[in-house]
Amino acid sequence: MARNKRTNSPEARHLDSPNVLREYALLADGQRAALVGPNGNIVWLCAPRWADPPLFSGLLGGRGSYLVTPTERRFVWGGQYEPDSLIWINRWVTTDGIIETREALAFPGDAQRVVLLRQIRAVDQEAKVRVRLAPRANFGREPLRQVRQDGGLWHARSGDLHLRHTCGHPLKPSAEGPLDGELRVPAGGQVDLVLEIATQPLEGKPPDAAELWRITEKSWQDVLRPLSRGTAGRDAIFAYTVLRGLTQPGGGMVAAVTTGLPERALAGRNYDYRYAWIRDQSFAGQAAALIGRHDLLDDAVRFLTDRVLADGDRLAPAYTIDGGTVPSEEELTFLPGYPGAKARTGNWVGGQFQLDAYGDVLLVLAAAAERGRLEATSWHALTVAAQAIEKRWRSPDSGIWELPAQQWTHSKLTCVAGLRAAARIAPGGLAGRWASLADTILADTTTHALHPSGRWQRAYDDPRVDSALLLPGIRGALPEGDPRTEATRRAVLTELQKDGYLYRFRPDRRPLGDAEGAFLLCGFAAALAEWQAGDAVAANRWFERNRAGCGPPGLFTEELDVAQRQLRGNLPQAFVHALMLETAVRLGHAAPCAD
Repeated sequence: MARNKRTNSPEARHLDSPNVLREYALLADGQRAALVGPNGNIVWLCAPRWADPPLFSGLLGGRGSYLVTPTERRFVWGGQYEPDSLIWINRWVTTDGIIETREALAFPGDAQRVVLLRQIRAVDQEAKVRVRLAPRANFGREPLRQVRQDGGLWHARSGDLHLRHTCGHPLKPSAEGPLDGELRVPAGGQVDLVLEIATQPLEGKPPDAAELWRITEKSWQDVLRPLSRGTAGRDAIFAYTVLRGLTQPGGGMVAAVTTGLPERALAGRNYDYRYAWIRDQSFAGQAAALIGRHDLLDDAVRFLTDRVLADGDRLAPAYTIDGGTVPSEEELTFLPGYPGAKARTGNWVGGQFQLDAYGDVLLVLAAAAERGRLEATSWHALTVAAQAIEKRWRSPDSGIWELPAQQWTHSKLTCVAGLRAAARIAPGGLAGRWASLADTILADTTTHALHPSGRWQRAYDDPRVDSALLLPGIRGALPEGDPRTEATRRAVLTELQKDGYLYRFRPDRRPLGDAEGAFLLCGFAAALAEWQAGDAVAANRWFERNRAGCGPPGLFTEELDVAQRQLRGNLPQAFVHALMLETAVRLGHAAPCAD
C-alpha cells in the first residue's frame, strides 16, 4: 500500500515526470556521466561505466533516483556551471531565502568507482531541504540488499554494485525511499553528501568531502585553460569542457550519455548513443588540434589508431568506449521510456559500413602529424586507412546519416579531403599515390554526382541537396572558391534553411521542420562555409543563431525543434559541441591556446 500511495501522490507524479531536455545539467568525469534536473533529482547515472545499466533511470521511467530539493513547494529555479569545470550549481529562490547545491562527479574519475558529490548551501537564511536516496541498479530492476546504517553512514548493495552514502546527519528509511529526510542547514552553512558506487566492497574510512572537492576543482583547472574572454569565448571553453568530460582519459569519447531520447515524438527514431563514433571522435580531435589542446587530440588519435589497426577495411562506424563491438539494439519493454519514445539500448549501426569514417580518420591523423604528435603506430594507421579507401571507395555505404547503403556523395568527398590532408604530410611516394587516388575519386564523383545546376547532389542516384555536402568543402576536398563548392553552398542555404537554422535534407514533401528538427551540426557547418566563402557577417549570423540552440546549462543535442525551442535527441551530443568549438575559433570568438 505504501508503494501505491507513493506512486499515486501528486508529489510523486510530479517528481517522476521528466523535464524537457533543455533543463538538465551534465555531470561527467571521463568515465561516466549523470544528469540532474531543476528539482534537484539525479535522473540518469550509468555505473560503473558509460554504457552499463543505470543506477538512476528516472529519465526513462525507471525506478531509482537521488533527490535534493527545497521542502518548500514554491520556488523558482536557476543554475550555472562554475567557470572552467563541470561543477553545476542548482539555485532555488524560495519565499524564505536562497538555497544552492553544488553538484559534481569527483574528477578525474576512477573506472571502477563512482563518487557523486552534492553540497547543500543556505545562502542567506536557514534552509530546509529534503533528501531522498533511492538507488536501483539495472534500469530499476535490482532491489537493495545488505542494507546497514550507522548514523550518517549508509551501506547497501544493488545488483553487482556496492553503495556507500555519507551525510553529516542521519536519514531514515521511508515509503519514499531507503534514505529519506529533511535537513536543516543554518544560514551561511553547508552540508556535504557523498555517494560512492563501486564494483568492489567499499571498506575503510569514508573519503573527506572537502578534499574531494579540492581535488575536483584543481583537476578541472589543470586540464582547462581559458581560450579568450567574452561570451562566445566562454561558451567555447564550455564546449571543450563537455568534450573533455565525455572522453575516457587515453581513450574514446561517447557520442552522448543517454539512450532512447526521441528525435521526433512517436516517430520511432530514438537510439543509444553511449558509444564512441569514429566521426564524433574525429570532429573532436580536429577541434582540439585547432585550439592547441593536445591532450584531447592525443586521446582521439590513440583511439582511432587502435581501431584502424585492429579492423582495417572492416572499420565499424562506432565502438564501445574500450573499443569493443556495439551490442545489437534491444527494446526495454519493462520501461515506459521518455515521453514520445520507447526505451532501448544497443545500436544497429555496428553492422554498417560508412566510407566517410576513413576520410575522417585521415583528417584527424593528418592534423596531429602537422603538430608533430603522430607516433609510428599512428603513421601506420594512416597508411592502413588510405589503403582501405583505395580498396572500398567504389562500394555503396550508409553515409554520415546512417541510411540505407548508396553511393553517397558526402562519403566520397570526405575521403578526397582526407587523402589530400594525408598527402600533405606524407613522404614523397605515398603523397603522390594518395593525391592521385583523391583525383580519381573526385573525377568519378564529378561524373556521377554533379547536379546539372553545378552543385553536388546527395548520391549518384539522388538529385536532392544535402547539408552534409558543406563539410567536404570546409575540410579541403576542393580548392577554396571551387565553383562546385560555391554552388552547393548557395543551394544548401537556400533550400534547407528556415528561421536561421539548417535541416539535413528534405525527406519528403512536408515543410521543413515537420519531418524532423533542425540539425545544429549543420548550422555550425553553414557558419564555417560562409566564413570560408568570405562572408563574415553571414558566418557570424549562423554562429550566433545556432549557439543559442541550447537550454540554460548550455548543452546541445543533435536536433532543435525550432518552433517549440526544444532540444531533441540524446544529450549532450558530442559532435555538435566539437563543431561549435571549431566554429568559435575559426570565426575569432575564441583564440587558440598553448598546450
